[in-house]
Amino acid sequence: MILVPVKNLSAAKQRLAALLDQPARTELAQAMLHDVVATLAAWSRRPACALVTSDPFAIELAQQCDFEIIPDPANPGETGAIEMATSICVSRGIDSTLVIPADIPLIQASELDQILDHAPGKGSVLAPAADGRGTNAAFRRPANLFPLRFGNDSFKPHLAAAQATGKPCIVLQLPGIAIDVDNPEDLQQLLTHPGETRTQSLLRRWSLDGRFLAKGSEVS
Repeated sequence: MILVPVKNLSAAKQRLAALLDQPARTELAQAMLHDVVATLAAWSRRPACALVTSDPFAIELAQQCDFEIIPDPANPGETGAIEMATSICVSRGIDSTLVIPADIPLIQASELDQILDHAPGKGSVLAPAADGRGTNAAFRRPANLFPLRFGNDSFKPHLAAAQATGKPCIVLQLPGIAIDVDNPEDLQQLLTHPGETRTQSLLRRWSLDGRFLAKGSEVS
């Protein structure tokens, strides 16, 4: 099963606060989630998908795509949400989980194909963020092969945990999946990257003159 944790989007992307006010950050987070969900929905090999969330926008989007909704009323963060959802998967006898974050708008179906194609019979596949610090895709079989602990520097701990299981761990460098959005520099990378995702269109609309609108003013 694919699991996409979605925090409360009304308070999303606080690290962009110097550049974008909260309504803009929420709109950006919604656009990124839409891009991720649209790619998953169109993927021909897609297994069952669930959004782990209690966010109203995410719930509506999941319903439109006929994805499952795993309620996350406590909203403890990505780590807690995935821990809870993984337990549900195990209780259902689900064989594997693939965790995909909600802020990788350049994700491609061909990259998802690569994850499945490289997935061991028992083991894991990890795809790091572009900076090598974060984890932007994590496949585990069995579904709870090792716990996932997300954060700014999650990749090396995840790799160590995967290797400690004694099962194969495949690391894939996937350019679309690698690009997430946490800092202002990430927005610039999205702007310059080829593509016409909803997120890119939003950013280009905001920066027709090469600048973003931030809290009613313009920031270079």
